[in-house]
Amino acid sequence: MIAELTNHLWQSTIFALLVGLSTLAFRWNRAQVRYWLWLSASLKFLLPFSLLIALGNRLEWAPAARKIVPAPAVTLAVVQMSQPFAQTSALEPSAHDARNWTGIPIFAVWACGSLAVMLIRFQGWRRIRAAVSSSAPIDVLANLQVRSSPGLLEPGVVGLFRPTLLLPAGIAETLTPRQLEAVLAHELCHVRRRDNLTSAIHMIVETVFWFHPLVWWIGARLVEERERACDEAVLSLGNEPRDYAGGILRICKSYLESPLSCVSGVTGANLRKRIQAILSGRIGRELDFARKLALAGAATATLTIPIAVGIVSAPRIQAQSQLTTLKFETASIKTCAVFRKNGVQDLSSARFLSQCTTVERLIRQAYGLFANGHWNLGSYLTVAGGPAWTKSDLYEIDAKAARPQGRATMNGPMLQALLENRFHLTVHRETREAPVYALTVAQNGPNLEPFQGNCTPRDYDKPPSEADCATARGFGNNFHMKAVTTADLCAGFSAFLDRHVVDETGITGRFNIDLNLSGDDSGVLSRPRSLLALSNPTTPAPPPVPIGALRTAVKTLGLSLDETNGPGKFIVIDHVERPSRN
Repeated sequence: MIAELTNHLWQSTIFALLVGLSTLAFRWNRAQVRYWLWLSASLKFLLPFSLLIALGNRLEWAPAARKIVPAPAVTLAVVQMSQPFAQTSALEPSAHDARNWTGIPIFAVWACGSLAVMLIRFQGWRRIRAAVSSSAPIDVLANLQVRSSPGLLEPGVVGLFRPTLLLPAGIAETLTPRQLEAVLAHELCHVRRRDNLTSAIHMIVETVFWFHPLVWWIGARLVEERERACDEAVLSLGNEPRDYAGGILRICKSYLESPLSCVSGVTGANLRKRIQAILSGRIGRELDFARKLALAGAATATLTIPIAVGIVSAPRIQAQSQLTTLKFETASIKTCAVFRKNGVQDLSSARFLSQCTTVERLIRQAYGLFANGHWNLGSYLTVAGGPAWTKSDLYEIDAKAARPQGRATMNGPMLQALLENRFHLTVHRETREAPVYALTVAQNGPNLEPFQGNCTPRDYDKPPSEADCATARGFGNNFHMKAVTTADLCAGFSAFLDRHVVDETGITGRFNIDLNLSGDDSGVLSRPRSLLALSNPTTPAPPPVPIGALRTAVKTLGLSLDETNGPGKFIVIDHVERPSRN
């Protein structure tokens, strides 16, 4: 909650400062333009961008939204700029189950400040109500109710939805007819502009965000521009500047200013500056087409950019939501020295144990092989970026879930949550041009044994079954695969070679495949490429895997494995740290 409020204040502050800069571009235009700009800055405090982003998340299902494929770096940058103060992760382990009381004194201070502002406003409202109660109707204007008050309050418009012009008794004797006519024109301008309503809205902003000095500065700018806007309207009607300025000065000498900014009077803002502008007869220019277009574009962007961010970041937000609900109850991470061939071991439906392995392999396991609730070799990704220690340092993880979970769940989203929490890992996915191996059909055509019968996709949350598709068993250097597609074969090779393998065979269907490896490639399918040099953990990078014998074995299938360039799938490490303490 604190982070969300901080982000909202950050966004509103930046927005208000940008509005302040934009008013400089319109300083020679009508004051009403600058007034609406400042009002937009005030309204921003009542409209968090998070609401618009949430709306964008709701629109993520729309067909047009699915076509938006932004660069991950751009999306991440926009989100980080709009929300620089991150919410404390729900995955963060707590040392003890104690309540956090720090929010209570903060709320108490805020509540006292808001109450004080409301009491001041209430006192002003009582004075206005007393003046209205003691007033009597008079017949001055045909299109507006006018009342005469025996008090010393200046002329002002009272009421939000049914405005009433309150005039001090005897004002006709204080002002000349021309001065009175100009003053009445000023008040009618406030009525037409609904200034009382917009002022009341900003009073709400001041009550809620009383601690923010920028809010009070915006309020002063609103009063200044609204009075200047009505001054320009009065002069536009042909009133004599000297008569109008003289009327304002006489009211200042004879009457008191209204105690509420939502009661539109005639003497507000910087009086000396106003009188100088009135006597000069200066009226701001109307907006030309280019400036109207610029304002319309800025308003549209302000509303649509947060919605667009919500649309493009919806999958990321949904993934984070899933991670907060799927996590290990306890987890121990220890350094180790000797890599073990079987990097992950499942002991029970509630326990995860990785044997001595690298962070890079854990990342590939958590993010690259998990899709749609099941293991998916076709989703294999290459891990890119990150410091060298992610490929050399060895760790052993022993984690327990609060209740039994499926194998795919623990090795997928729960392992992701653990890496993001303890290693402070952030990643994104990319598809880019890279050196790859292409699996193609050899000159004499394929020599593949078709799979006979039916099979179902393997559910890794259940024990293996003879009815499973895409199963593999190894005996020494001989590997037998049942009911696999050529895409499955490419994904399997990708996990062990030094490049991603792309299926360019165009072959459909499932096959039974036997591979016999010998020579330099003996055991290649048992040695994932990032682990080849781990007999010496200080080795900076593993050498490429020779694939001569593998190519020979593939040729017996009537296929060819060739080096080329093509689309490679990558999971890129944006940030990672050595694990936090247990």
